[in-house]
Amino acid sequence: MPTVLISGASVAGPALTWWLRRHGFRPTVVERAPALRDGGYKVDIRGAALEVIDRMGLRGQVERHDTGMRSARFVDSAGAQLATMDAALFGGREGDDAEIMRGDLARILADATRDVEYVFDDSIATLTPSPEGVEVTFERGPNRTFDLVIGADGLHSNVRGLAFGPESAHLRPLGHHIAIFTVPAEFGEERVELMHPAPGRSVGVYRTAGSPDARAMFIFPSPEGAAGNLDGAGRKALLVEAFAGLGWQVPRLLDAMWAASDFYFDSMSQVRMDRWSTGRIALVGDAAYGPSPASGQGTSLSLVGAYVLATSLAAAPDDPGAGFADYERRMRPFVAANQGLAARNLKGMVLGSAAQIRFQTLMLRLMPHLPGRERMIRRVTEPIRRAATAITLPDTPAPRRA
Repeated sequence: MPTVLISGASVAGPALTWWLRRHGFRPTVVERAPALRDGGYKVDIRGAALEVIDRMGLRGQVERHDTGMRSARFVDSAGAQLATMDAALFGGREGDDAEIMRGDLARILADATRDVEYVFDDSIATLTPSPEGVEVTFERGPNRTFDLVIGADGLHSNVRGLAFGPESAHLRPLGHHIAIFTVPAEFGEERVELMHPAPGRSVGVYRTAGSPDARAMFIFPSPEGAAGNLDGAGRKALLVEAFAGLGWQVPRLLDAMWAASDFYFDSMSQVRMDRWSTGRIALVGDAAYGPSPASGQGTSLSLVGAYVLATSLAAAPDDPGAGFADYERRMRPFVAANQGLAARNLKGMVLGSAAQIRFQTLMLRLMPHLPGRERMIRRVTEPIRRAATAITLPDTPAPRRA
């Protein structure tokens, strides 16, 4: 029974765990955080990723946690409505995908793998490969040896750094930063995303169906210098500076930010790598091919990547190199298609001038009255649909007995 250490307990890690266990592997998950991480933004599960959820038998649970979002409403600095955008356009939703909070999805996947060993509040310190396995030293726990090690630990992957070198060689910034945090429910309107566009910047607030709180999102041009080296207070101060002078609810949202326990701040970057494996070590999800939040496809890539990686390893249980090669061959075109959405989407998320904002809101106001409305919606959603389905999933082998 091959042993596999998986670093990361968000989405890709537990999904990979589920499939590896089904195929007769013995996975262990190590997570730096002391417990599962709640919070995060709403995420879409589309196309092939939804098929993966179906094959796991988790579709019903995912749908019970659907955000129920109906529309986005654009507002000016005084809060007056500029335009609305319904769910058919908002994120490309056309009834063939699911939308769920990242924390809810992580809990569903963790619950589905609760019989697997999870090691929280620890992290990999060193990896020493050999022909027979990988010796792992941990920051807190005792040394252990595994047949395989998989990094499913996100954009700033620890495993990637240990096995493939500095992240600067693999991250491709898209020129913007993003901040997300929880705010009191009073800031949001249930099942509606409120958006306040400004030249070069964008602010959004939403509250999902039945949620006791709301989420705020800020997108802005990346600051000069190494913002990643700032501590939490420094990042919050930088965000205040970046959005100084904006109206609507922005000053109050920034005041509420200081009390948020889940403040997230990072560059919008993609991970681009020539290879996702070396010896008995490999990467999956954002660690290998993070498409950035601008793509809207990070979760789908993680779910599909976990499925394909596990299936490829199961097809060559005695030759992990062949399994990793098959995984890359199957996933590369799918990754390229979905990473390609980011630049296109970002242009619509952050507009460069007041004139562009006026034009966008005018088109949104006119769209319900234009004769070619359905055709225009398809123009927006078709690239998303094509990317989400740009892979033929391999068949699921019959479960192997451990």
